Amino acid sequence: MGGLFESLSGASALRAEGKSAQNIANFNAAVARQTGVAAKAKAKFGQKRQAESAARTKSALIAKIAVGGGLDSPVTADIIAEQAAELELENLLIGFEGEVAAQQAESQAQLDLLQGRLSKAKGKAAARSANVQFGIQLATLGVGGGSPPQPGSVSAGSGGGGARLGRNRSFLTGFA
Repeated sequence: MGGLFESLSGASALRAEGKSAQNIANFNAAVARQTGVAAKAKAKFGQKRQAESAARTKSALIAKIAVGGGLDSPVTADIIAEQAAELELENLLIGFEGEVAAQQAESQAQLDLLQGRLSKAKGKAAARSANVQFGIQLATLGVGGGSPPQPGSVSAGSGGGGARLGRNRSFLTGFA
């Protein structure tokens, strides 16, 4: 459609609004993706710190048991193994939570991108609708010559009664 027609019908503003909403959604998607990357990095760092803390905890436990003279007891090995398993489980949980947060952020990014595409399509559809409505208004006002049409008597071709759209027919339809 022509620039003047688009401006008068408001279609260009509707298209721009849809494109702007898509740009905002794309930005939000990029932020969500970065949030996911940060969540993974935070989890990895947390796992490293927890592993270091776990090593210190195990060493301290072994030292306390050794001071008490209980290293030879079969119960001691069970206590140390149970403590190690709990610490490893805690470490795995930190990694799992980070992975879940990263997946949530990626899902949000996908939703934002979809919303952006929908906003752009909605803007295009609204622009088309505005063009059609504006064209109908112009046609019913008799733009292009002739008298205003009577209901049920509009014709765009030659012959027959009713108002003709005249020489400016291409202005409305885009066709000569």
